[in-house]
Amino acid sequence: MTVDELQKETPQPAKLGLVGWLRWFWRTLTSMKTALVLLFLFALASIPGSLVPQRSVEPDKVALIYQNDPVLAEWYDRFYLFDVFTAPWFAAIYLLLFVSLIGCVLPRTSTYLKELRRRPPTAPKNLSRLPYHARAEGELDVEEAARRLRRLRFRVATGPGWVSAEKGYLRETGNLLFHVALLGLLVAVGMGSLFGYRGNVLVVEGDGFANTVAAYDRYMPGSRVSAESLEPFSFTLKDFQASYQLGGDKRGQELDYTAKLSVNDSPESPARDYDLKVNEPLEIDGTQTYLIGHGYAPVFRVTDGKGQIAFDGPVPCLIESKPTLTSGCVVKVPDAQPEQLGFLLQFLPTSVRLTDGSHVSAFPGQLNPQAKIVGAFSGDLGVRSGKPQSVYQLAPDDVMKKLKPLAMGSKAPPPLAVGQSFDLPDKLGKIEFTGVKEWMTLQIAHDPGRMPALLASALATVALVMSLMIRRRRVFVRIKDGAVDVGGLTRTEGSGTGFGEEFADIVKALSAGEKDVR
Repeated sequence: MTVDELQKETPQPAKLGLVGWLRWFWRTLTSMKTALVLLFLFALASIPGSLVPQRSVEPDKVALIYQNDPVLAEWYDRFYLFDVFTAPWFAAIYLLLFVSLIGCVLPRTSTYLKELRRRPPTAPKNLSRLPYHARAEGELDVEEAARRLRRLRFRVATGPGWVSAEKGYLRETGNLLFHVALLGLLVAVGMGSLFGYRGNVLVVEGDGFANTVAAYDRYMPGSRVSAESLEPFSFTLKDFQASYQLGGDKRGQELDYTAKLSVNDSPESPARDYDLKVNEPLEIDGTQTYLIGHGYAPVFRVTDGKGQIAFDGPVPCLIESKPTLTSGCVVKVPDAQPEQLGFLLQFLPTSVRLTDGSHVSAFPGQLNPQAKIVGAFSGDLGVRSGKPQSVYQLAPDDVMKKLKPLAMGSKAPPPLAVGQSFDLPDKLGKIEFTGVKEWMTLQIAHDPGRMPALLASALATVALVMSLMIRRRRVFVRIKDGAVDVGGLTRTEGSGTGFGEEFADIVKALSAGEKDVR
């Protein structure tokens, strides 16, 4: 027989086909092993959201990464590491986990409902083979044994000469409730993504905020949210107060900071005062305002070459050194005449002079505030080119090369104290440091899934305790010729610890003279 003939006679495995592959994929996706792997991936995928600054929480730190390392920032952005929880790959894990949990819960629920209606099985003929076995004292009939086991909250079935009892069904109830709670948690997160919104805004002392789309620095609405969905509240930042550790090893560490607000819950409501703290958000009609950061906004006045005030106001600065709140500031003056002006500055909250003549900040509080001019430039800043620019960057690299440096390095003046000014060369104007304000960054969030998520988390905790603490166990009684044999076993693997004492109490309750034992 040739090889070809042998292959023809050998039965070939049947091909799965499209339906077969779909069944295989569904069974694999809805298996408990896959659900656990997806749950692990879900937790693993959340780690970058904690390690990398998120645009929705710390936009100032994201801007600082773009300023210090634009190449790294570009790669982070390419893989959605600044927006982990809205990334496509995070959504894919989320949806697969959701489907997998549904596929796990539905068949298990059906099996559990059938189990609830099933009577305890017939008692084995030889109870001595069970893990727990004893002989009850005294005489006992089937009806009395069943009655006493019911008083111990067992589900009971009887037959000729035997009693079968079982309890601990709530263990599987806990397992199912835990999975249902996880589903509820995922649904709550989905509700927040669809019907909620988040936004970030930076507010300087003396300025206000109205809850409108145009007022946000960054606005992230759910797909079912419109501009009319926003609650019409507003507030003004009257004062920002921060306190720091003055001495010891932790000198300069933040102790507390508070934003004092004047709040209007609606356009018609009167203003009320509110102290906004890190762990005490402002809540209005389900919308919460969180204080997530703060920094300095020194006030500068720029007079151009024609003697006109071309710029006058606070400039929010990016924090360059958190321990001392040394901050980098950018001032753009596109309306200056005869040439546009731009300044790179460094704000020092507590300026001290080192032995080499340089100045640094020694403390984050305003003990000796000074503004150091890092560079002053004239020329076209490119702000009218139509291309978007960052307020924390003076100009793109190609534009910076065309600007004329007016004061840099050795030509830069000493740091300016409040009230001091610096005259630009070629009579192009001057810059004056007139005061210091502080800014705060806020995250404003409306999440309708917040309370359902809390309830689902609480249910998951209770269900997990139920599944870990409750044991599924069976007790059998056989009565023959006046002898009462009792046997017991646990149905859950590894949960037999502690059943020995309970079994001894059951035997005692079945013994004569102990009818009142519960």
